[in-house]
Amino acid sequence: MKDNLSSINRIKQIMKEHSFRFTKSLGQNFLKDDQVVDQIIEQADLTKDDVVIEVGPGIGVMTEKIAELAGKVIAVEIDKNLIPILNETLKEHDNIEIINEDILNLDLIELGKRYFPNQKPKIIANLPYYITTPIIMKFLESGFSFDSMIVMLQKEVAERIVSGPGNKVYGTISIAVQYYTKAEIVFEVPKDAFIPEPNVTSMVIKLTPHENPIVDVENHRMFLRTIKGAFSTRRKTLLNALSNEFNKDNVRKALELAEINPSERGEKLTIEEFAKLSNAFLKVEKSS
Repeated sequence: MKDNLSSINRIKQIMKEHSFRFTKSLGQNFLKDDQVVDQIIEQADLTKDDVVIEVGPGIGVMTEKIAELAGKVIAVEIDKNLIPILNETLKEHDNIEIINEDILNLDLIELGKRYFPNQKPKIIANLPYYITTPIIMKFLESGFSFDSMIVMLQKEVAERIVSGPGNKVYGTISIAVQYYTKAEIVFEVPKDAFIPEPNVTSMVIKLTPHENPIVDVENHRMFLRTIKGAFSTRRKTLLNALSNEFNKDNVRKALELAEINPSERGEKLTIEEFAKLSNAFLKVEKSS
């Protein structure tokens, strides 16, 4: 009887059989802790009615367990060297579709039309730390509908995502993610849960899309532009930081219209105040 895929012996055996080497540039770290895998999957509350998109399946440690619980799994893996391994380790499951693509280059809307036209999928991902934010924002900004997203990422990034006004790590990603979803930290994952061990501690977070917008934003692009401008230089006042993105006179007018102190800093503003400010910018730029 073979060891579980999460067994360190099994992982090493598979790597040896396929002459596989970890690619540092892809930030590859495979889970080898069965308990962590189970905890992640538990958060998704899977049933046979669910379709799951898994980003970064690796050798299929989590994929096979997801496939046992869900109706269908779309596993998106960028590393072509892992495809023959996945074809072998997952061959007993006929409800898994393996896609050898960079998730950042995939048309998510077309993916949905092809594989689950009438369903909102659940997303489970163990993301390379260097590309966490772009992947999360691609799902959020693309207009792609999903039920929930369970993501493993670097502890510092997780804390940044869930932080609020006045927190030193509060910033663009905090507001952008919280605008689209309810973000919550689920649990911490130690370094020794992976092979090879990363240099940082990981955390699993859960993102659940809001049923209704939590703030009144007239233009999403202007909203994100306003946030990015406010945090472009964190130590500067809003008047000076936003002037890197907008005409300074327009900044003054928008801040006055939104009733926000020009001497305030972006890290002090709530998501409601950013929404009010972005709507003010829209009015000011239309009239100028």
